[in-house]
Amino acid sequence: MRRALFSFILSLAFVAQLSAHEVRPAYLQLRQTGADTYDVFWKVPAIGDTMRLSLYVELPPSCSNLVPPRGSFSGGAYTELWSVTCPGGLSGGSTIRISGLTATLTDVLVRLERLDGFTQVTRLTSSVPSFVVEASPHRFEVARTYLVLGIEHILTGVDHLLFVSGLLLLVSGVRRLLLTVSAFTLSHTVTLTLATLGFVHVPPAPVEAVIALSILFVAYEVLRKHENPQGLAQRKPWLVAFSFGLLHGLGFAGGLSAAGLPAGHIPLALGFFSAGVEVGHFSFVAVSLALIAAVRHWTTKLPPWSSRIAPYAIGSVSASWLIARLAAF
Repeated sequence: MRRALFSFILSLAFVAQLSAHEVRPAYLQLRQTGADTYDVFWKVPAIGDTMRLSLYVELPPSCSNLVPPRGSFSGGAYTELWSVTCPGGLSGGSTIRISGLTATLTDVLVRLERLDGFTQVTRLTSSVPSFVVEASPHRFEVARTYLVLGIEHILTGVDHLLFVSGLLLLVSGVRRLLLTVSAFTLSHTVTLTLATLGFVHVPPAPVEAVIALSILFVAYEVLRKHENPQGLAQRKPWLVAFSFGLLHGLGFAGGLSAAGLPAGHIPLALGFFSAGVEVGHFSFVAVSLALIAAVRHWTTKLPPWSSRIAPYAIGSVSASWLIARLAAF
């Protein structure tokens, strides 16, 4: 009966998610090329090849363009490349602002690379649309930025949450559930670390396609759990979670690659990003289980067929993702 209730709640959440527009972050990179010069890379979400978010970079008044911006649409985003000169450089105290950010739900990840090897990474939001360039990055700021980035990556990664939701529906018993979730955590942490440090490289397109396939597989196993109790997913769910977790870790690494790792703080940034992913991951599991426990007395009102709503919803969404991602090869 707990499974039936959870299925019903999940189905409502999935319908709401599918009806909402995707909120994707923008990305700004400033790479110093000389004492006063910088290359600027600006990427904002777009719809098709004609519409983009009205977000614009505002550098300090002393800065001017050396090369006019060159813009193009590709892969659901609009990108611009140009070069600027800022007399005296972007020294400590300079302010960079994103015009139009206060009117959106989009975050902006900013990365400033200096010639001396230091990298400043920060996150701008609608409530904080600007930042002040630091003389050198502080360890606390690096840790905070990457911790929040990790939490947001998992909580806004609908495909990862659908996979975890499938595991919650598939596995019975607290001990088996903890073992399964821990196996998933261990495996994706390993590949996240290896891929981020450059030891493993897999093109993102096939990784995203196989992640969709993993969700479809779990949804299928949930539907047949009573018909085939001796299947691999029923006997050893931790092995299934561990195997597919390796692929999900490569997906997490793709999110981190957009931000990059600040020179001089690579272990710190990677460690706190991984910690943020786990905080978001276990928070989602804890909230889901708490919600089930809080309303379990309602289960008697649900018809038996309601237990199939969530796996069918998960399978339908993941199947559409799989087709779209295969078509994008």
